[in-house]
Amino acid sequence: MSSDKQSPTQVSRRAFMGTAATAAGFTIVPRRVLGGTGYQAPSDTVNVAVVGYIHGMGTSNLLNVIKSDNVVALCDIDESAAAKEALKRRDTIAKVPKATMYKDYRVMLEKQKDIDAVLVATPDHWHALIAMASMQLGKHVYVQKPLTRTITEARALTEAARKYKVVTQMGNQGHSEEGLRLMQEWLEAGAIGQVREVHCWTNRPIWPQGMPRPTEAMAVPDGLDWDFWLGPAPVRPFHKTYHPFGWRAWQDFGAGAMGDMGCHVLDASFTILKLGAPTSVISSLGYNFLPPAPGQRGFGQRVEYNDSYPPSSLIHLTFPARGNMPPVTLHWYDGGLLPELPPELEPDRKLPESGTIFVGDKGKMWCETYSESPRLIPESAMQAFQRPAKTLPRVEGGRGGHEKNWLDAIRQKGKAVADFDYAGPFTEAVLLGNVAMRFPGERLMWDAASMKVTNKPEADQYVRHNYRGTWSLG
Repeated sequence: MSSDKQSPTQVSRRAFMGTAATAAGFTIVPRRVLGGTGYQAPSDTVNVAVVGYIHGMGTSNLLNVIKSDNVVALCDIDESAAAKEALKRRDTIAKVPKATMYKDYRVMLEKQKDIDAVLVATPDHWHALIAMASMQLGKHVYVQKPLTRTITEARALTEAARKYKVVTQMGNQGHSEEGLRLMQEWLEAGAIGQVREVHCWTNRPIWPQGMPRPTEAMAVPDGLDWDFWLGPAPVRPFHKTYHPFGWRAWQDFGAGAMGDMGCHVLDASFTILKLGAPTSVISSLGYNFLPPAPGQRGFGQRVEYNDSYPPSSLIHLTFPARGNMPPVTLHWYDGGLLPELPPELEPDRKLPESGTIFVGDKGKMWCETYSESPRLIPESAMQAFQRPAKTLPRVEGGRGGHEKNWLDAIRQKGKAVADFDYAGPFTEAVLLGNVAMRFPGERLMWDAASMKVTNKPEADQYVRHNYRGTWSLG
């Protein structure tokens, strides 16, 4: 790892933006000029920096990038024994022996001038800051799902991508799947008629949720700069429940089950039905209970959710008519909750752990988590269905080609399939479900243009990002 040890206070965003170049362009000679099909000259290769490569999806992203392009820089704040063991187990660094190592993404962006694009795979509370700093320097960005932790951050990144004219992609790899395109072609062919209702569910959370904040203060592992890991989030003592995996359960760091999987599971609905911004949202939550105190009879105190996300939730989002498409009500289930089994479903078939059911006025269609294996139900309807011709463009490699789709768009100066013009508004709608969890049982009316809850002004504080100290999107 780099010996660079600057703290967040030593390299402020203002100083960083003042000393770094305000734009970083690069010239690509088209492949067709340099050689035939399959030829990729060095000037046609994108130099990528991966931020957050040790834990989670960063390693998978890195491995997909190096199939076609260069990883020239790796950045991660964790140099603990656990991180080193993870690197050894995954053999990550050996895959990119020439990559320069950093702990601070700001130092990386300032010092290393050969970076063309930045891939962000950190915890959610860092997504917006790193992506914004990269775009302000003209770097193309790929950001893991959910795009951001808050609605205002998602809007800011969407507008910044347009302003700086960079190629963007959100890491919801199911958007590159064949199944998504099949469902759209089937729906447009009238397979199930007009859709007015959708049911989406996930097996998340697969980590603990719905618990009080830990009171035990654990020692920070050697090699982990905990204050920097917190970054824009409020200060709290280190605890193993937050890092390296459990941060998803906590509202200061992650986006819970809906944020974690909504940008996968809801993707088919938003794409195929062109849903856009919802007009209202309402939530119902499950609850945990603390153990009873010694000598206390009955149950302990119910856990309220002012810090952790709930163990389960049911979210209802309503969407207006779009062109010739009718209004839609979308139902979201997590934490073990499931929609009712469709009566048409054969007795020996069960719902998958995560998936979507489209309810049309002429039938029903379902798919699994990543828009895979769409089927009409019952199976007799599937067998009788005359499949239409495949007319939509496909992504080479499907889910495994999601990163390359972004890299190819950079080469061709085009658009990736899940760019921020799509991913930003989509993320806003997903995160509105998290806002509704603060007010279970109440219908919140949403004005997307102003990013305000019109009938509950106190809800707006959960729409906005509020950073600690001098951290700012600029």
